[in-house]
Parts: sequence; C-alpha cells; structure tokens
Amino acid sequence: MDGYSQSKDMGCLVSTAKAPGNNRSRPEKIGNVFVYVPGRRIPRQVDFSQPLSACLPRKIVERLSDLRSRIVVMASQEAPLIAIIRRKSATQDGGSTLADLQQALEDYLPVLLGLVKDGSQLQHKVQFDWINQEDKTMETAISNAWYEVLSVFHLMAMVLLSMANFMLLPRTSIDGYPPTVCDENKRVSVDIFLKVAGYLDFAVQQLLPQFPTELRAQLPVDLSEGVLKALCLQALGQAAEIQLGMAIDSTKATLAVKRRLACEMVKYWQQAQDNLTNLPITNGWGEKHHLFIKWKRLEAKAAAYYFHSLILDEVNTEKSHGLAAAALQAASDYLKESKKVVEAFHACPPTSSNPPLWGTMKYLSEKIPKDASSKLQINHVTQSYDRIGETAPTLPDFALALKPDDYQLPPVDGSWNEDEINGEKP
Repeated sequence: MDGYSQSKDMGCLVSTAKAPGNNRSRPEKIGNVFVYVPGRRIPRQVDFSQPLSACLPRKIVERLSDLRSRIVVMASQEAPLIAIIRRKSATQDGGSTLADLQQALEDYLPVLLGLVKDGSQLQHKVQFDWINQEDKTMETAISNAWYEVLSVFHLMAMVLLSMANFMLLPRTSIDGYPPTVCDENKRVSVDIFLKVAGYLDFAVQQLLPQFPTELRAQLPVDLSEGVLKALCLQALGQAAEIQLGMAIDSTKATLAVKRRLACEMVKYWQQAQDNLTNLPITNGWGEKHHLFIKWKRLEAKAAAYYFHSLILDEVNTEKSHGLAAAALQAASDYLKESKKVVEAFHACPPTSSNPPLWGTMKYLSEKIPKDASSKLQINHVTQSYDRIGETAPTLPDFALALKPDDYQLPPVDGSWNEDEINGEKP
C-alpha cells in the first residue's frame, strides 16, 4: 500500500432505512444457482464537479464522473439479469455484460485511487452513495473515498462470482448426453474463485484498516469483516469442490487425494459459517447466504465422510470396518440433511432453483445411497442425524492448500501526476 496512508478524518456517514420507490433492485427469482452471489450493491449517481472543480483539472473531474456513471448504468441494468440467468439468450448476453461491468470497474479504480493517494484530503470531499443488499439499511453514503474503493472491490468480487455461476451451470450437449460442465470451464472457474478470494482478502487485510475505528463499525454489513471473510472462504471452498470433482473424474487421483480435498472443503465452509455467526444479516439475501453456507458445509461433510469410509474399509480389521460403516452412515445422513437445507435455500426469497446435478454431488448422490444400502445393512448401523457427531469417527485434519491470489493495487492513473493539478496535498 505504498503511497497510501490512513486519514484520521472519519468522513460524513448517512444511512437510509428506506428510499421511496426503491426496492434495492431485488428480483423475486434468481434462477439456477451453483455459485451463490448475495446480491450486488448498486452505486448511486455522484456529483464530482461541485466538490472537486475548484481543486482539480476539469478533465480529471469529468473522467471520474464518466467512469463512475458508466458503472452506475451497467450495475443497475445488471441487477434484473440475475432473474433471467436460466434463459440461453440471457446467458450469452449476460456473460458479455458481466465482463463489460468488470472491465468498467477495473478502468475506474486507478483513477479513483488518485483521491486517496498519500492521504490526500481530497478523499473526504465527495460523498459516495451505495444501495446495500444484506444490510438492514437501504443505502449508505459516506464522504470517504476509501469507502468507494472498498465498495468497488466488493462489486468486482460479486461480478466474478456471477461469471463463475454462468460457467458452472451445466449445458445439454448436442449429442444428447446429460447436462454437464466442460473441463475448460472447470479450470477457468478455479482461477476465478482464487481471484475473488484475492480481492476479498486484500479488502480485509489492506482496505478495512484504512478506516478509523468508529467509521469501520458503521460500514454496512455487506462490507463488514465477517461477510468479506465468509465470501473469501466461500470462493476457496467452491474452488476445492471443483478440484474434487476433477479428481473424481481422474483415474490417477487416489482415495487419499479425494479425502484430503473433501476434508479441506469442510474446513473452508465451517470457517465461512463461523464468520457469519452473530452478524445481523437476516433479510432475504442474508438469510439465503446463511442457508447456502450451511448447505455446502453439509455436502462437504458428506463427501469427506464418504471418502474417509472407503479408506477405513481398506484396512482389514473388524474395528476399521466398524469405523468405516459409521463414517458411511454419517455421509448418508449428512447428504440427506443437505437436501433439506437445499430446499430451504431455494425457497428463501429471492427464490432460486437447483441446476441438474453434475460433478462431485452427482457422483456422491449416486454412490452414497448405493453403498449405504448394501454395506450398512450388513453392519446393522443406524443413527439419527442428531447423533452423527457422537458416533462418527473423527475426520483427518489437513492444512488448507488453496490460498487467495496475491493482489496489488494498480498504480494511480497517470493523469494525476500532471503538473497542473492543484488539489490539496497532505
């Protein structure tokens, strides 16, 4: 963060509980969901000219205004697109629209950073206003350019998660085979998830510390440390799920590799859930966010216990076979419980639907009931979901292999280095 320093000025904060005629652009339905995006915060129009015209060249003020106005228009148009994601035409147009919005955000960021360079007092001159999604307040306006930078990072991450969702919705092949996701989309999606995690990790480690303690406590819950960390861990958990699916499809991947990936998934989703605990996100998007993480954690546990049971069963002792049977029973019960949570997730507004099963969950949904039916009858193992933790063997504890991509802020746009700038200096 060389060239940037924290300012002691809090900046003016305005939170609005309700705005006439505004419903946060929340759709009633969001179509098929493989990757959950808890709503995209929408920027409101901002007047740069009034607070900045006296201290910056007109072309910089106009450039800030033009770049941000483009994002406002595109982000506002993008919101209803979630509801029509399941239509083929929307998928084709939407993918392009998402990429354009991402590029617009990347174009805006280097110019925006000029307002916070070297702790400039320019950062407090413009009031930035964003519509929230998970927070109980309708929108939050703050006269602090770091708030705008943090909001841009959050939106870039949400756009990439939306792009990953597009890529990971299974398509029906022209040959009539069951819907599936191509290997290229799987590989690219892993890169996207790690990039998302990099954005969010940078936001937590480098951007939140730029806010004075009092102002940080008043940020909308969408931008809170807990939500940002949970989203980062969600991205890593979904990357691990794709890797597990590719390992399942590979003849070279061992059971040990598959178990390790599944156990790592459990840790990612458990940590994500821990970060959301006690946060005030109880509205539609927030409640759905809780349910999504609970659903994925249960699926991860089903996967981990299933592969653990297969490895335990390879040891030819009575004790190991008993532990294998208990692990398989746990896998079966976690899978059943996850299906209940899936239904609750999709029913929670904005309503959504499950795409055709593929990859890891298609495999497990077929293998776990089949193996449980044959092997558990032999071992006479039964238990209720409430007692899984008491009777199932402990899962191995592996260090988490996936890490967020490293991220560095882009250099401040060259237009800020021109001699004619007479803005305030620290």
